[in-house]
Amino acid sequence: MADTRYDVATIGNAIVDIISRADDKFLQNQGLAKGAMTLIDADRASALYREAGPAIEASGGSAANTAAGVASLGGRAAFIGKVADDQFGGLFRHDIRAAGVAFDTPQAVDGPPTARSLIFVTPDAQRTMQTYLGACLSLTPADVKPETIKQSKVVYLEGYLWDPPQAKEAFLQAARIAHGAGRKVALTLSDSFCVERHRASFRDLVENHIDILIANEMEICSLWQVQSFDAALQATRGKCEVAALTRSEKGAVIFADGELHVVDAARVDKVVDTTGAGDLFAAGFLYGYAVGCSLFDAGRIGAIAAAEVISHIGPRPQVRLADLLPADLRSPARQVARS
Repeated sequence: MADTRYDVATIGNAIVDIISRADDKFLQNQGLAKGAMTLIDADRASALYREAGPAIEASGGSAANTAAGVASLGGRAAFIGKVADDQFGGLFRHDIRAAGVAFDTPQAVDGPPTARSLIFVTPDAQRTMQTYLGACLSLTPADVKPETIKQSKVVYLEGYLWDPPQAKEAFLQAARIAHGAGRKVALTLSDSFCVERHRASFRDLVENHIDILIANEMEICSLWQVQSFDAALQATRGKCEVAALTRSEKGAVIFADGELHVVDAARVDKVVDTTGAGDLFAAGFLYGYAVGCSLFDAGRIGAIAAAEVISHIGPRPQVRLADLLPADLRSPARQVARS
């Protein structure tokens, strides 16, 4: 097996988030599906930006947020994703590196601009995302460096990136390289609307290429086309090595090889913005898994990371997540690398 350089390497959309507060009337007037991620073109992105209220611009993207979370926990993280040689691309590159994440994917020197996602946060803390993928679509298998994959304990794939054909091939190539090096491959389903677009290929991906599946309740029910979480739980059994299924305030259910763990949601005084909640749960869980924690403790770390990010506006931690961990999760005895 190759030397280990990273705990987690993530592959996904490199996006700058434009976060604005909005009410339900605004969503209705703009014809937006509340709580969902919808892909839009450049003209629609410009029109929505003009109609939006005051906004915060911050580097985002699901897998990039996860990588930033791993680094905040003290882990070693890398990110693979495509930005353009423009202002937003420079912002993204600066932020991800400043977070302590290795990021050296070559920037696109021509073609569409860096991706951006307009995120409208309603008073109930739900986020509605309108995403222009831009330069993300130009990610190709050539951008996946084999050495980065071989040197990562876990390679994490973002379901949102399953739309572009070349990026899909980059995913499959990364999975082949990872498994060839004896590494684990993880997938997030990303969004129930994403699952609806790619249900058949996602099922094939989960059953034949994925070791660790991360999904929320809506996504896993959509994947197996069932009406209840219990039915989705049973449908998922045996499809992959580990599954971590989140249920918002109900916590998470994690199972593998006959083990089943129910992890409570971490306490938060006030839910401000759910943007990044799933990304940071994934960060905590994968970090815990990579450093040798039990599945239950990995879930606890995921819950703590998710609680921090929903307590403020923005998709990435505002404090060092490692400082939030209780003593039993910081124990040096737990920092045993998985083989």
